[in-house]
Amino acid sequence: MEQTSGRLDCGTEGVQDSVSTERFRGVRIFDISDVDTPRQIKTLQTCRGSHTHTLVTKPGVEDRVWIYVSGTGRVRSPNELDGCSGLDPEEDPNTSLFRIEVIEVPMNRPEDAEIVNMPRIFASEAGDIAGLWEGGDHGEGTQRTRTTNQCHDITAYPEVGLAAGACSGNGILLDISDPANPVRIDQVSDPNFAYWHSATFNNDGTAVIFTDEWGGGGAPRCRGTDPKEWGANALFTLENRKLELAGYYKLPVPQTNQENCVAHNGSLIPVPGRDIKVQAWYQGGVSVFDFTDPANPYEIAYFDRGPIDAVEMLMGGYWSTYWHNGHIYGAEIARGIDVLRLAPSEHLSQAEIDAAMSVRMPEFNAQHQPKIEWPASFAVVRSYLIQLQRGDNIDGGMADRIESLLDQAEQQPAGGARNETLGELVDLAGDIDRAESSSGDARRMNLLADSIRKLADALQ
Repeated sequence: MEQTSGRLDCGTEGVQDSVSTERFRGVRIFDISDVDTPRQIKTLQTCRGSHTHTLVTKPGVEDRVWIYVSGTGRVRSPNELDGCSGLDPEEDPNTSLFRIEVIEVPMNRPEDAEIVNMPRIFASEAGDIAGLWEGGDHGEGTQRTRTTNQCHDITAYPEVGLAAGACSGNGILLDISDPANPVRIDQVSDPNFAYWHSATFNNDGTAVIFTDEWGGGGAPRCRGTDPKEWGANALFTLENRKLELAGYYKLPVPQTNQENCVAHNGSLIPVPGRDIKVQAWYQGGVSVFDFTDPANPYEIAYFDRGPIDAVEMLMGGYWSTYWHNGHIYGAEIARGIDVLRLAPSEHLSQAEIDAAMSVRMPEFNAQHQPKIEWPASFAVVRSYLIQLQRGDNIDGGMADRIESLLDQAEQQPAGGARNETLGELVDLAGDIDRAESSSGDARRMNLLADSIRKLADALQ
């Protein structure tokens, strides 16, 4: 936490003094072995507290985890916590600004967790601590953006060894192959962005979405007169671990003056073969959009309650919308939690919904993205087939033959007849491989063939 009222003893009376040894700002670690009686086992004080912090793991390493701490509050007095400094780098090279904290947590002794690094991830190649966006606007008619001396959110994707940071005036890309020592490998700025707020990778790790929380989420920013690039998503492709701007996505339907609206928190929906995100837009509602082609994102579903009040602008709307095990959970500030489900349409088939629902995860953490893997299923095979048909990228006769064999195999009981049908499907997968070169979507043709083979192996 980063509020100045927090206490070490978790007391509700707060802290009144400007400097106090009773104040807590930072990260608490709890033992929740007994979920009915959580027990605090460690407190780690930081100079700016923690507005957000991100769990980071390393594939193959199970005995420890790391936490990246992003403090956005004012720097506390050194009389309260030794070593804290809110001075500019020119005045104090040991300033508490322009850095994050890295906490290492041994899993067998979490009470021994400690801050192991305070990397200067905003420094220039020449070593200037304040090496990124200096604050201000980008010229006439552009946004005014804060100095990049903090991150609001860092999203880690350990399976690809990368993290994306939404950091005030910049979006940054980090190499986290050594989690204790993150290294910035690229950065971008955008004259359309007011405050870089959060980041989401696609499942392949080949694209990143950054959001702009224009106006802090408390104002109507989705009106027809508002620029479509402001308060929106900026979509970047990753080429050789470099960020390249591909396009923007903003809620496509104009909202009213009575609805606070801006891009906010969301997550991937695990539809195989496509990159789909569900996202909160405060009183703009929920938008589900396809960004498989980052240059041409488009909405495929939505849910909108409308303004809380028809006359007065009251704070409310969806702060977050996250997909988890088949449902979308929307945290609506003024009205409570909504649980939503997808319905088939011309943009999304029932097979694709079924394939997404087949992905089950024991937990959800939006800032610690897992690699999504789909179990072998008829729904997954049909998803790839439907996508190829949508784009007219598969021969009609071959598509009909696949559909017919899938129907037969699904209806047949386990045994000889089903195995024979599956064998025909596998033979057909070879034909699909050979047809890849003539298809307009060779990648999906390959995914279709592989998913057929996996299904046959799973069922035989």
